[in-house]
Formats: sequence, C-alpha cells, structure tokens
Amino acid sequence: MHTTHEVFNQVPPLQDYDAAEYAPILEALSREGADDALETIHEVGRAAGSADAQRLGDLAEEHPPVLHTHDRYGHRVDEVVYDPAYHQLMTKAVDLGLHAAPWADDNSHAHLIRAAKLSVWGQVDAGHQCPISMTYAVVPALRHNAELAAQYEPLLSSRVYDPTLAVPLTKPGLIAGMSMTEKQGGSDVRSGTTRAVPQADGSYLITGHKWFTSAPMSDVFLVLAQAPGGLSCFFLPRVLPDGTRNRMFLQRLKDKLGNHSNASSEIEYDDATAWLVGEEGRGVPTIVEMVNMTRLDCIIGSSTGMRAGVHQATHHAVHRSAFGAALVDQPLMRNVLADLAVEAEASSTVAMWLAALTDRATAGDDRSIGLRRISLAVSKYFVCKRGPIHAAEALECLGGNGYVEESRMPRLYREAPLLSVWEGSGNVAALDTLRAMVKQPETLQIFFDELDSAADSDPRLDAAVAALKDQFSDFDTMQHRARRVVGDMALALQGSLLVRYGHPSVADAFCASRLAGDWGSVFGTLPTGVDTAAIIDRATPKMGS
Repeated sequence: MHTTHEVFNQVPPLQDYDAAEYAPILEALSREGADDALETIHEVGRAAGSADAQRLGDLAEEHPPVLHTHDRYGHRVDEVVYDPAYHQLMTKAVDLGLHAAPWADDNSHAHLIRAAKLSVWGQVDAGHQCPISMTYAVVPALRHNAELAAQYEPLLSSRVYDPTLAVPLTKPGLIAGMSMTEKQGGSDVRSGTTRAVPQADGSYLITGHKWFTSAPMSDVFLVLAQAPGGLSCFFLPRVLPDGTRNRMFLQRLKDKLGNHSNASSEIEYDDATAWLVGEEGRGVPTIVEMVNMTRLDCIIGSSTGMRAGVHQATHHAVHRSAFGAALVDQPLMRNVLADLAVEAEASSTVAMWLAALTDRATAGDDRSIGLRRISLAVSKYFVCKRGPIHAAEALECLGGNGYVEESRMPRLYREAPLLSVWEGSGNVAALDTLRAMVKQPETLQIFFDELDSAADSDPRLDAAVAALKDQFSDFDTMQHRARRVVGDMALALQGSLLVRYGHPSVADAFCASRLAGDWGSVFGTLPTGVDTAAIIDRATPKMGS
C-alpha cells in the first residue's frame, strides 16, 4: 500500500499518569490534616490513570448489562449479566473502601479521604459508582433499625466484593440498592402506591411497581411503601434467609442516555418480604440522611467530570498546534482553558469541603450539621447544573477529535446530565434549600456566618455577599426566584472557599468573572488581567507522574 500521508500533530493518549495530581484535592487533604492519606490517594491516581483501568472502563461502557428474565428451561431468574470488566471495577472500588467502609473507619477524616479516592477513581467509569454510592448512603438509614444494622452493616462495609446470588448473611460482603421512585411520582415519593402489609412475624409483604431501581443485582435494597401508618422505609433482601428468591421481578432495563455500564431497571414487587426500618409513617425522614449522602456523591461526581474534562482539554491543547502555534499558547484558547479550570477548581473545592463537613457532622458537631444541610442542597443544585455545560465546552476544545467515542469525551458528555437529575432535579434541589430555611431557620444564618468568615478578603466577594443577603428581604416571591437565589448562594460559597483556601490566581479569576459581573454567557469570557498561565498549569495533567 502506498504511503499517502504522515501522521503528525496528533495528541498522545492521556494514560499512565497520576490522576490524583490535582491541587484542589491534595490541598483539601492537607488543609484538613489528612496528609497521611496522600500516598494512598496517589496510588489510586496512578491506578485510575493507567491504560489498564481505562480499558476496563471502555469495556464496561461498550458492553452494557443484559437482562435475563428466564433461564433456558423457562424458570424465572431475573438476573442481569455484566461484562467481566464491570466486576473488576467493582472489585477495585470496594477494595479501596469507596462504598460503606468509612462508616467502619475510626479515622476522623474517613469521609473526606473516601471522597478524594472516589473522585480520582470515578473518572475511570461512572456507571459502577452508582451501586458504590448507594451502599455508602444506605448505612445511616439502616441504623434506624438497630437489629438489622448490627447484622448487615459489617458486611456492607466489608472490602470484599462478591457478586454471587446467595443469602446475604452468608456472604463476605454486600452491595445495597435503593428502590424509591414510581411512575406517577418521580421525586414526589409521597405519592407512591406500593403497599406494605404487616405479617404476624414482624415482616411485611411489599407489592407494587418501582420505576427506577439502579443496580438491581444488589444484595439488599431500601424500599419505600405505604404501610398502615403511612409511607415507610423497608429493608428488602434479594435472597431470603431460607435461601429462596424474594418476589421481586425485573420488568426491563432502562435504555439510558449514558451510564451504560450500570443497569437501571423497573421492578415489580409481588408480596416480597421486607422488614421495617424506622417507624411506620416516617419513611421520608428515615431516608433523608441517605439522600444527603448520595447528593454529596452527585457533587463529587460532577466535579470529577469537570476535572476529567479539563485534563483532556489542557492535555490536548499542550500537544496540538494550529495556525502556527500550540493551542495552549493562543490567547483565546487560554481564556477558554482557564475558565474551564476555574469552574472545575471551584466545584472540586466545594465537594471536598462538603466531605470534610460530613466528617464533622457525623461526629455530632451541631454547626456542621446545619451548615452541611443547606450547603449540600445549594451545591447539588448548582454544581450539577454546571456539569453538562462544562462537558460540552471541554469536548469542543478537542474539536472533531472530541466528538468520536475513542476520545471518551462523548461518554463524559452523556454522563453529565445524570448527576443533575439523580436525587432531585434542579427545581427539587433549589426548593429543598428553601425548605431547609423554613424548617431550620438557623441554617441560613450559619450559612451567612460561613461566608462572612472571608469578609474583607476580596471586595468583589464582599459585594456579592451583601447583594445576596438583600435577596432575602422578600421571602413571599422566593419560590419563583429560587433558582437565581440558590445559584447566587452557590457562587458566594465557592468564592468564599476559594478566597480562603484556593490558589490566588484561581480565586482572583473566579471573583473577577463569577462575582463581579464581567463574565459572559459562555466559557472563555474571563476578563483581561487574570493569570491564565498559573490557572492552566494547575489544571494540566503531568504525564509520567
């Protein structure tokens, strides 16, 4: 075959590097006094950045799970078959303790360390993070039934992944799922019609249809159903203690925009056996702490996607030339890259801050509990809203090369909207912020006190905080204005954190753009005078590290 062209000016693959070499994560660990975890984080980073791990993510994405409702003899089996790569990813995630391990760890920084590892490893494949996150979140809810928690929590926090179908208490480790939403309700779980009938032995029989249950091969589930006393939370194993399969039937798997490696299903419960968690009629309060944990993971996931997108964009710009110069040296591209990097740093900073706040809140610190309550809702709304926009711009930095699957940018783009939808879409998160203010009025003052701790550090931040406080003078129209107000709360929080803890160049660029009103409607509209060189350097992955 004749040689028709020479391949040049193509970007080498971003692999075999330390994905944990990202300042906002490492600085958060050091700031909180968790330096002893840095070596472990770098080990995770080298694993996540390896060609082998990236290939596992590709295989899990390319070969989505398949539902088998019956075996070849006609017996109902309701099993989902995954690509072996998925199980390898799960094995690694569980071994790293990304699931419920922090609940068994006496380290005062357990949730922050877990968040750092989850973010670094999470870039390999988003799908398998779903059951990992649900297992993490189930534990605090399960503790509302002390007997069940004593039996199952050690297995949920075990660092052994066992995908076999067996009686849960006979296995070395467990994965948990959630089965909450129904066709007619979505986030309005109180409208659920699934019913729970109490039995003489203390169990309940659950009957109803659940519209969205991810990871249906989990060992145990928390399920919402209407008991005689109202909406209640139940613990439902896939295999009953006597070894028989519980009466939960998979109707179909969802054909989703993204998250292809993770199975999401519709489930029919037909007199399935379950046990009450908490009190009858207290289903929503029982799962609130669980929702807070999964919301934290949504924020971590969105910031992970942003970091991965910035890494790909800056790596491409360093190695690609156009119009006689490297892309990274061209002023307008530098504006775009720096703007994307600022967004990723702000999101990662607030994600790690919330994880550290979770450590203090779970230790019983009242101020941290209130601050975490409102800040989670604020950040869930805003950070997860920014994810899809950020992914689109990062993809565009690669041009046509970013639009092909081999670049992995389309996968990043497809994943981004999920985290804004999961655990309450934008309106739900924004209104939940208002709900926190009404039910716990002190949380708003705690939030303002946190912002005021950065007072006099930057006049643009001071002005933004003052303007934000003025927005609360008219609470009657607050629901109509909720998105604007909550978005401004999120920007003020991110600005406050960056001014106190971030790199001066990043903090300056954030305040000059997001808070001073000089920012455009798209990325790449930073004002002149910001230090794009320092910002881009922090965001550029270091090959060979």
